[in-house]
Amino acid sequence: MSEQKLKIAYSGIEGSFAAMAVGGIFPDAEKVSCRTFKEAYDSVAKSLADAAVLPIENSYAGEVGQVSDLMFHGGLEVIGVFELSISQCLLGVEGSSVETIKTVISHPQALEQCGEYIAHHGFETIPYENTARAAKEVSDRADVTVGAIASSETAKLYGLNLIQYDINESSQNVTRFAVFARKDGSSAEDDVQKVRQDPKNTILIFTIRDFAGALARAISIIGKHNYNMRVIRSRPVKDVNWQYYFYTEIEGVLDSEEGWRMLEQLKTACEKIKVIGTYKPDERIGK
Repeated sequence: MSEQKLKIAYSGIEGSFAAMAVGGIFPDAEKVSCRTFKEAYDSVAKSLADAAVLPIENSYAGEVGQVSDLMFHGGLEVIGVFELSISQCLLGVEGSSVETIKTVISHPQALEQCGEYIAHHGFETIPYENTARAAKEVSDRADVTVGAIASSETAKLYGLNLIQYDINESSQNVTRFAVFARKDGSSAEDDVQKVRQDPKNTILIFTIRDFAGALARAISIIGKHNYNMRVIRSRPVKDVNWQYYFYTEIEGVLDSEEGWRMLEQLKTACEKIKVIGTYKPDERIGK
């Protein structure tokens, strides 16, 4: 085991759900706080951190598109996916209440997860880069008319009152966090690889060739080789107008003769194919 302490990058600050995910997956690691998903991802690519823990999907609000784009353009691999139950809370400074608060600030996904609650109370919303940073902003403002939507742990860290607990619409509010690591060997690599999950499912990204029925052919090829797609969704290719890539999660692994044949046949329908990584589904952090 390496004597050097692992450095795990994430987007946010202490008290954020991402920081909780890092603590659950890498309990002895040094957390490396970053302002954006890209900064966290790039810190691993540049060997400034050993791995990154980033959200890829919420059970209510859906995909985290910025992280999907990093997978499409970047060179890191996913070595595991973990689920964290999310309980959003309304936080405010001393003297604030549901009645005094007029505006709430939080990450756009958190605002979406609590949309019904926000609409019911008629709150104005201000998107913020991270739930924990939003809580810190509310603490710094010391304004009873401004609240934050974040975790209960964040309230303790930044001296805020927990006004209402569990305000997200879905009682089964879960976010999936992926662990991103470099494909080449590096210092502390063995320690990172300890969280690599038994490969059960595969994350695959592809673009299709420009002919009628190319997407249908790609989907058919995957099915003909007995792979079931749990997820398929499209995202725009940022540097080419009106072109899209497809993010898929399939049951099974591709490191087999059947998988190799499937990838080879996909080339007839796909322009670009990237195997992002593998994971074991339904792995939970905490309870």
